[in-house]
Amino acid sequence: MMGPMKIRGLHPFRSKRASTAVVRDGSGVTREASKGIEGSVVRLVDDLIESACVARASDIHLDPRPGGVVVRLRIDGSLQESQILPLSVHAEIISRIKVLSGLRTDEHQAAQDGRFRAVSGAGPSLNVRVSIIPTYHGENVVMRLLSDQAEEFTLEKLGFTPDNSAKILKAARKPYGMILATGPTGSGKTTTLYTLVKMLNQPDVSIITIEDPIEYSLEGVNQIQVNDRTGLTFGNGLRSVLRQDPNIVMVGEIRDKETAGIAVNTALTGHLILSTLHTNNASTTLPRLLDMKIEPYLIASTVSIAIGQRLVRRICKQCKKTRPLSELERRSLSEIIPSELLFEHGTFYVGAGCVTCNGTGYRGRAGIHEVLEIDTTIRDAILSKASAGEIQSRAIKNGMMPMIVDGFCKAAQGVTTIEEVLRMRYE
Repeated sequence: MMGPMKIRGLHPFRSKRASTAVVRDGSGVTREASKGIEGSVVRLVDDLIESACVARASDIHLDPRPGGVVVRLRIDGSLQESQILPLSVHAEIISRIKVLSGLRTDEHQAAQDGRFRAVSGAGPSLNVRVSIIPTYHGENVVMRLLSDQAEEFTLEKLGFTPDNSAKILKAARKPYGMILATGPTGSGKTTTLYTLVKMLNQPDVSIITIEDPIEYSLEGVNQIQVNDRTGLTFGNGLRSVLRQDPNIVMVGEIRDKETAGIAVNTALTGHLILSTLHTNNASTTLPRLLDMKIEPYLIASTVSIAIGQRLVRRICKQCKKTRPLSELERRSLSEIIPSELLFEHGTFYVGAGCVTCNGTGYRGRAGIHEVLEIDTTIRDAILSKASAGEIQSRAIKNGMMPMIVDGFCKAAQGVTTIEEVLRMRYE
């Protein structure tokens, strides 16, 4: 069980909507001068965060509706309704969260972003990222819960096959080049990069990261937070970082052609660059860089590997059971899975639902991946400005395992369900 949750606000000021005084003591923990409903709301917000931690939630959604404030938790990537709070406490909850996050309590018609820390008596402390936007029924809040310390992941624990791990480690050992993790939002790209940074972090290596936001604290790594208000963008930050004599630079995301151009030139000048791109799979990464006005010869010279990934839900180990593949499912899969692989596996698994997984049949998540190694064949395709489909075809001929096939293999191993693999979009 977790201990009492202590919340650390960012600024010592008084809410204009509530009479709760927020005062930071010497330890940095806020003391509350609360009474009546304000004290109840303080405890309510603390309890919401603590219960979300116990449920292993990554996000808390507070959605105002005509019948009340719906509390939803994102657990293993899926939103689940937790409870409904009375509308009478909505304004006070919003005010409390704004006070903790250092946001304006008298502003109700504009989007606001902030953060605060929550420290549990047992377990890791949390950074809570807050997003508040005005909606038709009132202000909506989403709180993302981020542990102060990254988990001790390895490539194997993230779900990479031995062959894919070897490709990534080969690229990571080079003193220069680019390693790009690609996929939609919430596909685990940042976790992959953090895992690589922790593996590469040695006393004789200088590593600098530019992130928005900094999700985990990494000991021995200089981490820079992007701040658009002060002009510290990914592009400007990357220019400044080069004067800090780094060996390895992690750029949280390549969002525009300016950042892409600087990152490519940094890789050309003897630095190892780790970054992410929002593309559907590894093969579309290369045409995406072309769209950002990067010359084909620069892409071919700098990109070492592109990692495409998704997160699928793990089957709950407590209620896992086997199930055969139906003939209809087999015919459907035959269009996307190699026939020899399909007929090799006839038994799959499913979670029946139990107390441990709250009846969902799933508990935790695992990654499915494809790793595109930029070899001579792929370089020729880049130089000829080949389409993503052509690059994908060449990569598969060279031995790349597509994400859908990696997912199928994990379903056959009992890591996830075949339904979960087919639920993902890969193109």
